[in-house]
Amino acid sequence: MSVDPRLAGRASKPPPPPPMESAPDSHTMDATSEETPQIPPPTDGGYKLKFCTVCASNNNRSMEAHLQLSAHYPVISFGTGSLVRLPGPSISQPNVYNFNTTSYNSMHDELASKDPGLYKRNGILAMLDRNRNVKYGPERFQDWPVGNPRMNDIQKTDRGWEGTEGGVVDIVITCEERCWDSVVDDLINRGAPLNRPVHVFNVEIKDNHEEALKGGQAILDLAARLNKAANEEREVQGSENWDAGNGKARGGFDERVPEILAEWQEKYPQLPALWTLSWF
Repeated sequence: MSVDPRLAGRASKPPPPPPMESAPDSHTMDATSEETPQIPPPTDGGYKLKFCTVCASNNNRSMEAHLQLSAHYPVISFGTGSLVRLPGPSISQPNVYNFNTTSYNSMHDELASKDPGLYKRNGILAMLDRNRNVKYGPERFQDWPVGNPRMNDIQKTDRGWEGTEGGVVDIVITCEERCWDSVVDDLINRGAPLNRPVHVFNVEIKDNHEEALKGGQAILDLAARLNKAANEEREVQGSENWDAGNGKARGGFDERVPEILAEWQEKYPQLPALWTLSWF
């Protein structure tokens, strides 16, 4: 299930999904799961892990997870694609935008002016309306300057911003295997300048609005399980070393992660998961 990128080999995995950008289907954004998972809440006033959610375009799956996590934890989110791609009038005519500079609000207004009927029916306007109430616009993971403060006026308005000011997270959760590959490869290429451990998970979620909602609930459950273990280990090791990201202080937590993930996977067999320990 796991592999340490510091080691020479990479664990063999099934072939990745086709390279074509998957598009959210026509389910509306108010879709609900048949059974809402029972999510253990984090300890009030206790230590909270910092999270990062990732999908291809930072619009559907990562943003649903960002929204759900932001009610309880510090969280940021990114995409890994070269460009932001949203469904257009046909498969060969997607709507394409740049990362880092395009706002969800401008995308919403542009598509609403192009064909409000189409983009309302396929849920894109509702998705963008949700997104613009979470943060300014889609960001690209490979462009993220890890360790640089996230303190500008735009970032301060993001949901879940408080706690991410230092520009680092403890947990990255991708929503598609090819995004997990991109994140792990990027972290290896960066060369671990901060020498700070980060756990990278993938929760495989189909790219439609209904599955994004269910996947976001499952990710929130995983976050609660990880956060509970982190609090227990932090109490044993002491807050100073733990908060500094000391690898030795976090060793007990690192060792518990596979078991936590295995228990979570039993509850969510429909969401295949991957995990590795990497470094910022």
